[in-house]
Amino acid sequence: MTHCIELRDIVKIYKMGDQEVRAVDGVSFVVDPGEMVAITGASGSGKTTLMNIIGGLDRPTSGQYFLDGEDVSKLSENALARIRNKKIGFVFQNFNLLPRMTALENVEVPLLYAGLRHAKEQAMAALERVGLAERAHHEPNQLSGGQRQRVAIARALVTNPTIILADEPTGNLDSRTSIEIMELFTELNAQGVTLIIVTHEPDIAAWCKRIIQMRDGKILDDRPIEPRRPGLAPTSSHESK
Repeated sequence: MTHCIELRDIVKIYKMGDQEVRAVDGVSFVVDPGEMVAITGASGSGKTTLMNIIGGLDRPTSGQYFLDGEDVSKLSENALARIRNKKIGFVFQNFNLLPRMTALENVEVPLLYAGLRHAKEQAMAALERVGLAERAHHEPNQLSGGQRQRVAIARALVTNPTIILADEPTGNLDSRTSIEIMELFTELNAQGVTLIIVTHEPDIAAWCKRIIQMRDGKILDDRPIEPRRPGLAPTSSHESK
């Protein structure tokens, strides 16, 4: 079976004045189709840099990265952008929505960028998939944090990627809303989407089936786990935001 993602001895070095910082230091692992993986570690451990390399937003200093068997570390910027837009969806902590566009228009953006027809219909279908079709014509400032993140997830899904990369997707959400978002990710994973979630929160990582723990740019631990998926407790001190 072809691995969905394969990293071989990935190194990323940043120069800061006279010093070199090895943000990622010899990382190797594979992710198979349909996995739900958490990458954890303290701030500065290299997890976001690694996520950017996996997403094709940054290039490694050395090492090889294979996506569906293709060595993407050798691709031109244009070829890399095409693969990124076709195979990978991104979800960020700060949602990254365009403030003067409706939810529907925000979800349409990747389709318009790719020059695809029927963008509006596909965007509405993606909003329906995350349970937010009734808010399609609201702008981000008219939506709660959880609703904004659902719009961001719909935008990530709209091109039907095989992989979703989520960088601290619950970082700006309260506990109850975080559970709702993780339930949505779990549902998407059950539908066959490969998920890689960067988080520093152990209770978020516990939703995944595997945890890769990083420290100082290296992998400290990589192990499968039995996911713990708490229900929505009625005693929660926060209302859904």
